[in-house]
Amino acid sequence: MNMANNYFSGRKVTIQSKLVQIIVTVTTVALLLSATLFTLFQLREYRQSMIESLTSTASITAENVQAAVWFDNKRDANKILTEFSNDSRILTAAIYTEEKKLFAAYDVSNKNISTLFEFTEQGRRYQLEDGVLHLYQPITLRAESSIVGYVYLKATLAPLYEQLKQNIMVTALIVLSVLIVAVFITTKLQKLISAPILRLLQATEQVKENKDYSIRVDNTEYLEIKKLTEGFNSMLGEIQSRDEHLQRLALYDELTGIPNRSLFIDHFHIAIAHSKRTKTQLAVCFLDLDNFKPINDNFGHDVGDKLLIEVAKRISESVREEDTVSRQGGDEFAILLGDIQSFEQYEQSIDRVVRAVAKPYKIDNYVHKITVSAGITLYPSDDGDIDTLMRHADQAMYNAKLAGKHCYHLFNAQYNQKIIQKRHQIEEIEQALIRNQLVLFYQPKVNMVTGDIFGFEALIRWIHPEKGLILPLDFLPVIEGVELENQIGDWVINQALMQLEVWQSQGINLEVSVNISSHHLQSELFTINLENTLSKYPSIESKLLQLEILESSALGDLQAISTIIEACKDLGVNIALDDFGTGYSSLTHMRRLPVDNIKIDQSFVRGMLDDPSDYAIVNGVIGLADSFSRSVIAEGVETTEHGLVLLISGCIEAQGYGIARPMPAKDVPEWYLSYQPNLDWMEYGNEWLTVKEDKIKLFNLFFERWINLFETNINRLPQNGLDWPVMDSQYCQCHHWMKRAKQEQQFDGTWLNSLLSLHEDVHRIANDILYAYEKGEIELARNDLSHLHLAADKVRSLLKQVYLTVSE
Repeated sequence: MNMANNYFSGRKVTIQSKLVQIIVTVTTVALLLSATLFTLFQLREYRQSMIESLTSTASITAENVQAAVWFDNKRDANKILTEFSNDSRILTAAIYTEEKKLFAAYDVSNKNISTLFEFTEQGRRYQLEDGVLHLYQPITLRAESSIVGYVYLKATLAPLYEQLKQNIMVTALIVLSVLIVAVFITTKLQKLISAPILRLLQATEQVKENKDYSIRVDNTEYLEIKKLTEGFNSMLGEIQSRDEHLQRLALYDELTGIPNRSLFIDHFHIAIAHSKRTKTQLAVCFLDLDNFKPINDNFGHDVGDKLLIEVAKRISESVREEDTVSRQGGDEFAILLGDIQSFEQYEQSIDRVVRAVAKPYKIDNYVHKITVSAGITLYPSDDGDIDTLMRHADQAMYNAKLAGKHCYHLFNAQYNQKIIQKRHQIEEIEQALIRNQLVLFYQPKVNMVTGDIFGFEALIRWIHPEKGLILPLDFLPVIEGVELENQIGDWVINQALMQLEVWQSQGINLEVSVNISSHHLQSELFTINLENTLSKYPSIESKLLQLEILESSALGDLQAISTIIEACKDLGVNIALDDFGTGYSSLTHMRRLPVDNIKIDQSFVRGMLDDPSDYAIVNGVIGLADSFSRSVIAEGVETTEHGLVLLISGCIEAQGYGIARPMPAKDVPEWYLSYQPNLDWMEYGNEWLTVKEDKIKLFNLFFERWINLFETNINRLPQNGLDWPVMDSQYCQCHHWMKRAKQEQQFDGTWLNSLLSLHEDVHRIANDILYAYEKGEIELARNDLSHLHLAADKVRSLLKQVYLTVSE
């Protein structure tokens, strides 16, 4: 078909000639195909007839010669075969013995026929080869079924082919006659068919030359040509209106009806000229809708288009009639604000736009909320062409996005360099996500009393190809508040669930907690995406996933945060309030947020052995969690002493370097199987102690921590940054302990006064040693540690004395 198209299209012929050529070609092909099929059918029939005829002849011959073969009478056999001389088709007739040796023969070709012709196909009694038919018939006795010989016939197909040649000549004459008749009839008929088409062609030429769209072509009685003519006449009437529509499309946005970028550029040049003439400023504004893509993805492009139409309408109504509002593409808009006399003037205009766009949209009985971020640059203070000013306005808009969206930002060249750098960092982090450079490490969480491992916290790491391992605090703050933060958050949840599935197959059934940022938690699609992700892992119970929400995330709308938490809990997910105590409304959060767990911030846990304030916060958080029936876990547990203080205070769950550092997922199974619980923690957790015993144990922990830290520093070389314990006896942990004990009146007053006096001695001796150390008398200071040991032993002895008393 393609060859035919190329043939006709490549020749300058009229439609009349093409019609004749096409009809004649089709007729010729049809006739030739029919003649060929007929000839092949004849050949097959003639050949089959010849085979059947010779098979019958061979069968009769086999019956006639069976006696001659049986009695070895070659003369009679040759006599029977000479009868084949009357058949012009037969080239060879032969009789063979049972061993296929020649017995008698009639051979025209005089070829070697001493043995029976070998047939290529097993079981066949005839075979065609080079225009010759080979056929054989077994000779069997009438009374027996055994073969005693074979009749072989070799016949030529030449008579058959001669007959076929005559038939083909007759067929060719018939085909030629039919073609002549077809050409004659086609030539007459094509004039009737092509005449109205030629009239249509003439009208088309007139329209093309004269641009006269009033020309019409008369209809004909042919249905197809009539429809074509009506379509042509109708098209002429629409061309002019279409031209006007195309001109409008070239200048206006098809969806919203406001100017497009092309018309915006024209208006820009006019506005620049006006600004120069009137000595006024021109504000070039670039606007981008916040979170428009989720609406398109979740509600469809029809809803998105309706929303864009309404946004364009609101923007246009918020500015003056002489200002220009343009749609740049997608969800991006631009505004030209002319005759700007002051900063307040453009701020008022753009503020009206931002507030107007932020009002709710009701589309198809569903209320949508969307905001806009805007960037502005002012001409002539920012002097440049349209591309430069639009790029600066776009960069300022990006600054508004980074500032939290739903706001506007004025272009500042110096500040913009920092934003460009930040944008580069964000793009680098985005590439890290795409290239699978982000990984999760897992830090175990244990029950200190039972020694059981009950979960892991997933902590993100960046394996940079050049910089190596990058910790989250070195890159997560860069993406705070941008969409990439949500994407990485969703990735973390998915990876954690995937890892749970792997561990479950290895027999490790523990919970995994992941950190969720405030921006991610409060994003519109958070709970929907969470539900979809959970559905991908049906074998994982949703309660094995815990979301850790920073307490600072809850400083905003508590009601909104609470609603999101409830939605997550409805999915079966556990919620923990992370870094508790670092916020400003901890008690309010504890009371109003429906969280399951409280995580004590590690900064307080690490410092609670040395800083009375940190210990007070830790102890207070544990008490609050107990009062509000919340479980509590402490992070930052680095030593056995940290764990014992937590156990004394009522916290039994912990994580930190004292248990294990965060590790890659592949290392978890080996660590899990080889983990040895802290025996000191388990021993204390399973030992029943009185309140007084607990308090004495707590004092002893504080005291020994103080002594060990001081002595360790004295034995070090002098250097900056040594972490000295509190040297003022009035502010150390032990003094605060004694102060509380005196207020609670749980211990004998005389004993407490003695303890206070001995404690003062310890501090006095330690300060003397420190004075000598800081003067450079290092050896003297270290020798005087023996005096400190004696004073410390007196304290220990006094503690032991009262401990034995209260434990009896």
